[in-house]
Amino acid sequence: MKTTAVIIAGGHGARMGQDIPKQFISVHDKPVLIYTLESFERHPEVDEILLVCVEGWLEMVWAYAKQFHINKLKWVIPGGNTGQESIRNGIYYLENECDPEDIVIIHDGVRPLVDSYVLSDVIVKCRQYGNAVTALPYNEQIFVADDEKSTVQYIPRETLRRVCTPQAYKYGKVLEKYREAYEKEIGIYGSSYTNTMMVELGERLYFAAGSDKNIKLTTQDDLEMFKAYLRMEKEKQG
Repeated sequence: MKTTAVIIAGGHGARMGQDIPKQFISVHDKPVLIYTLESFERHPEVDEILLVCVEGWLEMVWAYAKQFHINKLKWVIPGGNTGQESIRNGIYYLENECDPEDIVIIHDGVRPLVDSYVLSDVIVKCRQYGNAVTALPYNEQIFVADDEKSTVQYIPRETLRRVCTPQAYKYGKVLEKYREAYEKEIGIYGSSYTNTMMVELGERLYFAAGSDKNIKLTTQDDLEMFKAYLRMEKEKQG
């Protein structure tokens, strides 16, 4: 049984307000995407990496991988028109590369601060249950809008979890579910992701450890927060 990371870097990131896709923005002379890939490169239980990349940047990725010694990177393929299409492209590409019991970890390329213990736990839980999604408790109060200006109902926060990537799935199951989703047109529109698709198709998901540090770089403020985390890490080491 092997573990393959599928890193999704197929978006353009218009909300970041930059001239290049946000995953290629350089921070301390290193692209954001490389910080993400390094976390998987360092983890002893990750065997290989497939990157799903925005068109026009595939050759650049190979050059960066060579420069920064991302030796586990095995494939770079084009993304789709949506995040869900990009994930599907990656899952389908692995059909002749992965066995049904192999583990596939799906992760956003613009989440560069994924900790080793988060990756370890998502792998352990997937081995145990067949899937695992990174999750954290929700600490704010959530109210349901009754109209535009008022509410009469809230959702107990104890019943809520924030779920993001990394997510891990047994390859045979996730391949089967992507085929079903695109055949039935279920769980593939809007902001759908693998986890929401799986639930819409009737699958039970299992929680794994999360981290508040595992931010997604969407806006300029997120990028500044990422830089602040790097400064703190450097201070700890120095």
